[in-house]
Amino acid sequence: MVSTSKIKSVDFYRKIPRDLTEASLSGAGLSLIAAFCMILLFGMELSNYLSVSTTTSVVVDESADGDFLRIDFNISFPALTCEFASVDVSDVLGTNRLNITKTVRKYSVDSNLLPTGSEFQSGAIANAVKHDEEVNEEHAEGSVKLTGRNFDRVSHLYPIVVVNFYAPWCSWSNRLKPSWEKAAKIVRERYDPESDGRIILGKVDCTEEVDLCKRNHIQGYPSIRIFRKGSDIRDDHGHHDHESYYGDRDTDSLVKTMEELVAPIALESQKVNSDSMSVDAADGIKRPAPVTGGCRVEGFVRVKKVPGNLVVSARSAAHSFDASQMNMSHVIYRFSFGKMLTPKAASDVKRLIPYLGQSFDKLRGNAYITNPKESSENVTIEHYLQVVKTEVVARSYKIAEDYEYTAHSSLVHSTSIPVAKFHFEPSPLQVLITEDSKSFSHFLTNVCAIIGGVFTVAGILDSIFHNTMRLVKKVELGKNF
Repeated sequence: MVSTSKIKSVDFYRKIPRDLTEASLSGAGLSLIAAFCMILLFGMELSNYLSVSTTTSVVVDESADGDFLRIDFNISFPALTCEFASVDVSDVLGTNRLNITKTVRKYSVDSNLLPTGSEFQSGAIANAVKHDEEVNEEHAEGSVKLTGRNFDRVSHLYPIVVVNFYAPWCSWSNRLKPSWEKAAKIVRERYDPESDGRIILGKVDCTEEVDLCKRNHIQGYPSIRIFRKGSDIRDDHGHHDHESYYGDRDTDSLVKTMEELVAPIALESQKVNSDSMSVDAADGIKRPAPVTGGCRVEGFVRVKKVPGNLVVSARSAAHSFDASQMNMSHVIYRFSFGKMLTPKAASDVKRLIPYLGQSFDKLRGNAYITNPKESSENVTIEHYLQVVKTEVVARSYKIAEDYEYTAHSSLVHSTSIPVAKFHFEPSPLQVLITEDSKSFSHFLTNVCAIIGGVFTVAGILDSIFHNTMRLVKKVELGKNF
């Protein structure tokens, strides 16, 4: 059995009897200062332990060869009609996708860039439109020439008015002209304006009737529009709700379409049966025409992680465009790369790196407006974007993947059809941000070091101060004797 006295012999902290110790005012002051320092240093160490620290490094992007980069966008064009607005994507590897519609939505917008209705259904436009064989013989004109002075009167006079908006310099308009006049002549003979009067074909020269064509939002030539007497008249310049025709342009197809338009209308009443005259969604040759001249284009595309271009332009396989009249001004509400972060991931990212994400949508809210009257040349608006990937890793698992970019924009004058072009260039390097883990044992060690160190330093100072005071007293006593 080990005795108590032997156990006491290993005591590291032997006590001095209280009767042999003496409290001093200087010691009390040093004790208070030491306690304050201990509490202060402990608080600083605890704050450092609880704070988040990260390490940032630049590494090579290890994305797989088959990975795609998502681009989200929401852009409003006040002077580009949804009828011809096209989103195209190309890259340096040869990818070239034109008129993407699967993941892109279009809405007609007014002068204040506000949507005027539901989504604009542009549908698929045929790559090849059938025309009559080329003929050299001249045909008598069968269509009625419409101008700004007689357009409203004629459109109110007949139940159906089909109008060819054309430009004399347009090759497609010139190819349509013979079949249009022949079809108009046949329709006039079958549905005499005086005895029948259910339909009439007209034409508008947009180089002469500029205001009339702008009123009906004509941007591509030729544009065939179907006006109905029974449709409501809109407040905007008395503009009629109408449809666009996208079918074949040979004489037989045109005459057949006119007959289908006339069929539901009774000869006696010449009233439009709204139920039978509604547009069949499955009929791809007739679709509602845009009610405004602007368009909001929104959606997303997936591209390869190589330099490429996203282009918004006016595109059609069977229409011509007047470059001098095209205005690609636009306002960007969103243009970002990568997937949207989930709320939890966004919260974790803000906890680790509060400043991350400030450049993920650099173009948001920017407006690029041009005035074609100030220059005879049309303007292409280009944006050059350099994209950098950032990965955030917390405690060995990836919590977020963000893409930030720099943007430089310019206005380029040229003689070709103007476009809005976004040139993107992903960086081969990426930023890797990792969270530094902190050891609890290291925190305890530092706390013990703070307490022991302050206690020891305070004891040394107290000893020096006490011995100095004793020495001073001895010197004073020696002088007295």
